[in-house]
Amino acid sequence: MLPNSPVFPPVSSTLASKVDAIFFFTLGVSVLFSVLIVATIVAFLVKYRRRHAAEPGQEITGNTLILELTWSIIPLGLVMVSFFWGASIFFEQSRPPSDAWSFHVYGKQWMWKVEHPEGKREINEFHVPVNQAVKLTMTSEDVIHNFSVPAFRLKMDVLPGRYTTAWFKATKTGTYHIFCDQYCGVDHSKMVGKIHVMEPQDYQKWLVGGASAGGTVASGEELFVAKACNTCHRPDSSARAPVLDGVFGKQVALVDGRTVVADESYVRESILSPATKVVQGYQPIMPTFKDQISEEEIVQLIRYIKELKPAGAATAPAAAAPAAGGKS
Repeated sequence: MLPNSPVFPPVSSTLASKVDAIFFFTLGVSVLFSVLIVATIVAFLVKYRRRHAAEPGQEITGNTLILELTWSIIPLGLVMVSFFWGASIFFEQSRPPSDAWSFHVYGKQWMWKVEHPEGKREINEFHVPVNQAVKLTMTSEDVIHNFSVPAFRLKMDVLPGRYTTAWFKATKTGTYHIFCDQYCGVDHSKMVGKIHVMEPQDYQKWLVGGASAGGTVASGEELFVAKACNTCHRPDSSARAPVLDGVFGKQVALVDGRTVVADESYVRESILSPATKVVQGYQPIMPTFKDQISEEEIVQLIRYIKELKPAGAATAPAAAAPAAGGKS
C-alpha cells in the first residue's frame, strides 16, 4: 500500500495488500466522520449559543425522520461493508491453500524454533522460498506467545497445550522481522527472529546443505517403534487398539457418540490424554505419554501417522520435499 513509507512495513505477502486496503478504508471513514462531527459541533456551538441569560433557546420544529434515517442508514451501510470485507479476508487467512508447505513453529522463552518438513531445524531463523504458500502449525512450550511478521501482516497467538495455524505466501525475496507480540516475561523484547525469503533454487541449495537424513517422517517412524506404539496400533497387532493406517483427516466415532476429525490436535490429545476421546469399540487402556515426550517428538509422530496409508495405497517417501503439510 505504501511500499516506501517509513511509517508502514513493506508489503511482502499476498495478504498484506488486502489487510492494508481495509485498514486504510476504516481509517478514512473514521477521519471523515471525525471531521464532520467536530465541524458540526463547532458550527452548532456558534450558531445556537445563548447570547444572554434572558434569550430563549431556539426550538426545533418539523419532521426529522429523513435526517434520522440518513444518520442511521449511512453508518450502518459502512459498518456492513467493513464487516463483510473483513470477514472475507479473515476466512482467507484462516484457510491455507491445499498446496501449502507445512512447517512447525515452537514458541519458548525467549526464542522461536522452526522445524522444516524434512526435519531441519532453526532457532530464530526461518528460510522459505518466494511465491510458495507456507502453513505454520504452532504451539508454545511454556507461556502464551504471539507470532508476528509485520511485513506479511501476519499475527497469531501461540498457546501452550494446543495448536494454532496460520499461513502466508511471500512475494518478495529479502529478510523480514519476526516478533512476539504477547508479553511473555522479562526478556520478551528479545524474542525476535528473521524470515529469509529466497528464490526456489537458492532455497533448495540451502536445504540440501543441512537437511536431516530421512526427515521428520523417518524420525517419527523410529519414535513410533521406540515408544512401542507399533505393538498396539499396527494392522497385524493382536492388541485391542485402533489401526492408524489411513486414519489421519478422517472422521472418527467415539464411545460417547460424538464424531471428531483425526487432525493434529486430536492426535496430540490422544497421545497426552488418551482417555479423553476413546474410539468407539475400544477400551481406554492406553497410558498417557504426558511428560514423557517433547513437542518436537509429538510432531514427528503425527507426521509419521499422517503418512500411514491403508494396505495397498501408495506412501510418500519420508524425505520427500514438502508437499502436503504435516500437521500436529
